[in-house]
Amino acid sequence: MANRKDSESVRVGLVQMTCEPEPEPNMEKAVARVREAAGRGAQVVCLQELFRSQYFCQKEDIDLFKLAEPIPGDSTERLGALACELNVVIVASLFEKRAPGLYHNTAVLLDTDGRVAGKYRKMHIPDDPLFYEKFYFTPGDLGFASHDTAYGKLGALVCWDQWFPEAARLTALAGAQFLFYPTAIGWLPDEEQEMNDAQHEAWQTIQRAHAIANGVYVVVANRVGREGSLQFWGQSFVVDPFGRVIAKASADREEILVVDCPLAAIERTRQNWPFLRDRRIESYQGLSHRFLESPATK
Repeated sequence: MANRKDSESVRVGLVQMTCEPEPEPNMEKAVARVREAAGRGAQVVCLQELFRSQYFCQKEDIDLFKLAEPIPGDSTERLGALACELNVVIVASLFEKRAPGLYHNTAVLLDTDGRVAGKYRKMHIPDDPLFYEKFYFTPGDLGFASHDTAYGKLGALVCWDQWFPEAARLTALAGAQFLFYPTAIGWLPDEEQEMNDAQHEAWQTIQRAHAIANGVYVVVANRVGREGSLQFWGQSFVVDPFGRVIAKASADREEILVVDCPLAAIERTRQNWPFLRDRRIESYQGLSHRFLESPATK
């Protein structure tokens, strides 16, 4: 399999799957799906958010901290060996136990030699009905970074980070050619269909905007199926640097997407839309404030 040094494109794989309550069956399924994606030519394979279990943040339960694991640990060892065997890069979202009482929602990148090429701790932590993540996760402290791998410079962010243009911008400015978003998002119970459709459209639109604004590929691997009160909406997708959805999975079944991403599209798009060139960086100091108040309202 060619690496980035002699390849003009990167073939990404997205694994969209259902999950069971116990970790081992989910790990076995994920390993099988990565193998299938690699067999179809995928060079970078992204798993969905917290793929080792069902989405446990629907309730606050101290017993669920037992699902957490250290990084490096058993999962990174197993996935690292798989990445080495298949000559692929794997993006995996894990419930990280950093220390007693200190936990993170962490994306790990395993390179083709099996090593941890980088990790990202989820920065934006939601606290909404059925998404009680602040109970489990400490906000990340690793910042936004690009990780050099055998198949290019990859950025990893996680789910709720999808809604923040600052996160996408800083990751792209660090050199990332791809923004990978392991995701767990779905419809709330008893929601009107019109609102469901609007929420999904907004979710896809904001990420298409990240691709346009930064001239990068955006890759989103979402869960699918019903877990507890949530119906995950699947529809994992890939967006090119022009903001076009070039591949999209179904809303109601497990699926593996394998998508060719020509690297030349990044530079070509940035040449025609030179947003990075025309940024007025000397004028953006206000972004470091929570809110800009006028003198009359302070």
